[in-house]
Amino acid sequence: MFTRESPSNGPNSPKVVGFYEKVTGSVQYICIDEATKKCAVIDTVLDFDPAHARTSTSSAQTALDYIEANGLTLEWILDTHPHADHLMASAWLKEQTGVQTAIGEKTRDIAKLWAEYYNLPDAFDPERDFDHLFADGDTFKIGNLDVRVMLSPGHTLGSITYIVGDAAFVHDTFMYPDSGTSRADFPGGSSKDLWDSLQAILSLPDETRLYIGHDYPPVGDREDPAWQATVAEHKANNKHLSGGVTETEYRKVRDERDATLSLPTQMMYALQVNLRGGRLLPPEDDGRQYFKIPANYF
Repeated sequence: MFTRESPSNGPNSPKVVGFYEKVTGSVQYICIDEATKKCAVIDTVLDFDPAHARTSTSSAQTALDYIEANGLTLEWILDTHPHADHLMASAWLKEQTGVQTAIGEKTRDIAKLWAEYYNLPDAFDPERDFDHLFADGDTFKIGNLDVRVMLSPGHTLGSITYIVGDAAFVHDTFMYPDSGTSRADFPGGSSKDLWDSLQAILSLPDETRLYIGHDYPPVGDREDPAWQATVAEHKANNKHLSGGVTETEYRKVRDERDATLSLPTQMMYALQVNLRGGRLLPPEDDGRQYFKIPANYF
């Protein structure tokens, strides 16, 4: 697994470790308060093989191994939204560690949408499956580090950003500057909302390090995955936003691009797991767990 460490820049600045999961292009993070050695994991991945409908935990175990090897104490298991492109490992991590999980409160609304799509009216209960549902403006701590939650809809209607000192975990809003921004065509998504979220993130101090959810190299001359760039770098170089782009211009590019995109390979599997906090549907009378996939719908 491709890994990069970003050092702390001083008081209230976290050390950030990113782990790149190649199959889905996802980046999972450990956000570390070096003063207390306490940390949070953000958007960890439950590995999934669609051909065999089989899950495994090697990516999430990599994060746990790093935490143990570096003498860290895990305080939070955080997700930014119910992911469409990978299964999330939050429930498994909680089983291993007993640590609290959290996501945004508007996950309730996303759950209502997908309960209808799957015809599973009683399957999703975010109050049951997550320990905390954060609202816009909520605050908490990782060790001594102050964390602020910012609602950042557009990719989904309930995506949130975690701002930790000079680091912000901005999930599927920005891509790396040479790739632009993320899609906004999933149910509940909106290019208008995404534009507003992007502008709110760009209003953070220029030195703020933005940590994105995905990268899909190679891009141009770049072969390796990359996931960290500052607000200033995005203002100057982001493919979709630099050069004085207007909202109308941005939304036209975004909507036209989204109309050409296929659904993520794992999407139909992922949402029914992620809206249960990373848990598969309950076993049926034969003791096995099953996925439910709507036919001829999307």
